[in-house]
Amino acid sequence: MKKILVPTDFSEQASNAIHFAAGIARKQDAEIVLLHVVEHPYGSSFSSTGSWDVENYEGEEKLFILKMMEKGKAQLDETLASETLSGLNVHPVMKVGSPWQTLAEQIDSTKADMVVMGTSGTDGDTEELVGSNTEKTVRNSSVPVIAIRRKVDADSIKNIAFATSLHEGHEDLINNLKKLQECFGATLHIVRVNTPNSFSTDREVRKLMDKYVAVHELSNYTENTYDDTTEEDGIVSFAEDKDMDMIAMATHGRTGFLHLLSGSVAEDVVNHSKRPVWTFKV
Repeated sequence: MKKILVPTDFSEQASNAIHFAAGIARKQDAEIVLLHVVEHPYGSSFSSTGSWDVENYEGEEKLFILKMMEKGKAQLDETLASETLSGLNVHPVMKVGSPWQTLAEQIDSTKADMVVMGTSGTDGDTEELVGSNTEKTVRNSSVPVIAIRRKVDADSIKNIAFATSLHEGHEDLINNLKKLQECFGATLHIVRVNTPNSFSTDREVRKLMDKYVAVHELSNYTENTYDDTTEEDGIVSFAEDKDMDMIAMATHGRTGFLHLLSGSVAEDVVNHSKRPVWTFKV
């Protein structure tokens, strides 16, 4: 892992993501790309180190953008000077545009290996995350995403709950999962959640899991089943009951009508888990 992209709006959640990313960067000798996006109603984008045609904007709109840029630059400088990032290779980027579109562009242009970003989550039934940039990133990112809700030290990640349906294939998922496990030197706790609509006996699950582990050549793991009413509730509850440090899972990246029909287990888990959640789109 050589490059970690961390978007920031300078909120508490973003600071938690920076703290976690800094811990990974120290472990992996990786560079952090620290991205701040000044949101623009028309979605235009420019690089603070590249060209920007000021003539495209006039009057109050131009003044607003300039003030937001000035504020963002000052906050970026303050963040860069923080003890959290001391001694690390950090590349700051400031953009004007749509946060999600700009983030997606930066994933490609910087050749990021991972995105680490904050999320507010929800403690109740209100899905505050729905429609947010974190949700869009989890659903669409071409690289792994770690969503951070609370301040967590990277060195504390020793037990990772890997939720899976045990379908074989998805080699990219497994390869990236192994890199995650190696990064933290963690034990992988493979869990298949049984629900009323998708139930398998313990014997059936053990057989599937033994084959899954053998095919993908997984190591340093435990095998688990967990019963719950929904897959997302089961994943979160398993992680809580077993005191996991992180949850890892695939997301299918459904959008549009299919997403409305099926929802997203990964997005729901990100939304409700108090633990860091690692996702990878398959």
